[in-house]
Amino acid sequence: MISDRRAFILANTRLQRPPHTPELSLHLADEITPIWRMTEDELGAMGLPPPFWAFAWAGGQALARWLIDNPHEVAGKRVVDFASGSGLVAIAAMKAGAASALAADIDVFCEAAVAVNAEANGVAVAFTGVDLLDAPPPEVEVITAGDICYEKPLAERVLAWLKTARDQGTRVLIGDPGRSYFPKEGLEFLAEYQVPTTRELEDMAVKKTGVWALP
Repeated sequence: MISDRRAFILANTRLQRPPHTPELSLHLADEITPIWRMTEDELGAMGLPPPFWAFAWAGGQALARWLIDNPHEVAGKRVVDFASGSGLVAIAAMKAGAASALAADIDVFCEAAVAVNAEANGVAVAFTGVDLLDAPPPEVEVITAGDICYEKPLAERVLAWLKTARDQGTRVLIGDPGRSYFPKEGLEFLAEYQVPTTRELEDMAVKKTGVWALP
């Protein structure tokens, strides 16, 4: 079992720049890092959930790019990044001038991942491991969510929660590369990017990825 999550992350990733947000640096896994080839059984034996925090997913990269290019979306505002993973979008929000950013993820390893990545970018990002879906959305100006539509029950639950946030006046931004359960209507299209990824993670080397808002 892994007792020092921070040390594990530093030993099993390397600091690199996500291809679509080269302004930022993240501790990520790739083909030359130890965690890259571990099987699900090997990860389970170590007490490690699937390490989603070790990758810069297409939806998150698109959202981060949008925030960096459109800093007025978050400048001076409080931001919550739902299912934050590596913390990429929360870090981008802080780089874009957010007053604060809270990275939320139920994976306990994400706390350490967000911390090392925030440090690498010279910003402060808070973290919570509480499942935000169990309570009303926090009263903040902006909530971001990337890659949340890959599983039907979760997508439906998250989207309902995000709509509640929208109804209480929160700006909701979603990044998605065409996941199976992404809604086909009811969203405001903001931007589309060609996001480089890897065939190890996705079905294409470059994913057409959109950024959307709940109108």
